[in-house]
Amino acid sequence: MSAPAPPSAGAFPSPPGGFAPPPPPSTRRNVELMLLGLAALITTVALVLVEASQEQPISWDIAKLGLAYLALFGVAHLAVRRFAAFADPVLLPIVALLNGLGLVLIHRLDLADEQDALFNSTSIPSPDANQQVLWTGLGMVVFMGLLIALRDYRTLARFAYTLGLIGLIALAIPALLPDRFSMVNGAKIWIRLPGFSLQPGEFAKLLLIVFFAGVLVAKRDLFTAAGKHVFGLELPRARDLGPILVVWIVCIGVLVVEKDLGTSLLIFATVLVMLYIATERVGWLVIGGGLLAIGFLFAYNAFGHVRVRVETWLHPFDDYNNTGYQISQSLFGLATGGLAGTGLGSGRPSQVPFAKTDFIVTTAGEELGLIGLTALLMLFTILVVRGLRTALAVRDSFGKLLAAGLSFTIAVQVFVVVGGVTKLIPLTGLTTPFVSYGGSSLLANYALLGLLIKISDAARAPAPARKRAPEPIADAPTQMVRRPAQGGA
Repeated sequence: MSAPAPPSAGAFPSPPGGFAPPPPPSTRRNVELMLLGLAALITTVALVLVEASQEQPISWDIAKLGLAYLALFGVAHLAVRRFAAFADPVLLPIVALLNGLGLVLIHRLDLADEQDALFNSTSIPSPDANQQVLWTGLGMVVFMGLLIALRDYRTLARFAYTLGLIGLIALAIPALLPDRFSMVNGAKIWIRLPGFSLQPGEFAKLLLIVFFAGVLVAKRDLFTAAGKHVFGLELPRARDLGPILVVWIVCIGVLVVEKDLGTSLLIFATVLVMLYIATERVGWLVIGGGLLAIGFLFAYNAFGHVRVRVETWLHPFDDYNNTGYQISQSLFGLATGGLAGTGLGSGRPSQVPFAKTDFIVTTAGEELGLIGLTALLMLFTILVVRGLRTALAVRDSFGKLLAAGLSFTIAVQVFVVVGGVTKLIPLTGLTTPFVSYGGSSLLANYALLGLLIKISDAARAPAPARKRAPEPIADAPTQMVRRPAQGGA
């Protein structure tokens, strides 16, 4: 019996039984579930600490808050596991922890409102924490509905102009309504109806981001055309400045008519950064910064409410009992918190006006201190960084610009809010994403999270296996076939 022939050079002998199939790609959903459990634990412990500091018994109301929180994010996790299996496992847990900490701070302020009502012998207001849980539930409906309905986020690019028009209309509606239906605290940014109120600008910013991502992809050559070189910078051509000028005029209009400094600044800054990401040209940032400075000077000289905000920012204690009261109380609260804070439930954050909405960062700074506030900002930083990593990883240009725009919107909003309450910049009236009390903000931000998770799922999903193309007939191997012998005589 002859020995088996040695394998040819470069061949790998097949093991007995053949090769094992490759392991399935990891979805990291169990990591997400573990992080969600950690977020739930932190939220539950914080609620218990608030009750203990206020000498309140652990009641069924607290249990309902905790169980509702667990149920909502448990269902959200199942939706991500089913409809975005390869999404970033960190995005949802970070949002869950931010939302949970916001719920804790709102509940703590509810207890302060209850004590004030008892002291003044007035009726006890209904707790806003329960309402926040309800808004969170509606936000989850929006989040899961977007995951289910939006099978491919790239379909949004086909409706970019329609979505942009809807966003502009949403921005303009409060300005067209009478003051009694749209004005709150001097800003015309609401739609107020009996039993219902909505801030359409929260949704308009998302629609406009989708619009600009689609336009920048479709018209990229327009924005990258060579222009003049000035001091080493390549500036765009004058005839290509139309889009950025239109955005600037819209933002100035929002500032003038609706007196909404925060939304106008947020939209313009986001569009400017998306332009830079799409073109990699510093010239757009220079022109955008110049337009921003011109708009600020124009608004300061033309409108009294802008001058009041600037003067309050520069000299808050000069008019302490009037315009400077909010920012002064905010600074006092942050100073009281110091490095480690007074402890959950042990401060006096209700002394700051709008402590549940515009100044909830001050509430966190007073009771958690600089350490706790830094941890809160680190959560936002991780959320933004993971969003930008998604923008780098996704393969198509529309997804890159959309993910970058959504992530940068969160970054700008947090910077503007924290800068306002710490007197770094003038107050703008924006709310802290996922933390502040409010329905419109929660709904819009959960829609933002749904878009980010869909893009992350597409970026992290393994590339589909390509079928091997059949060989052309001309290249097919041929074989000599012997003709059978014919029977002879």
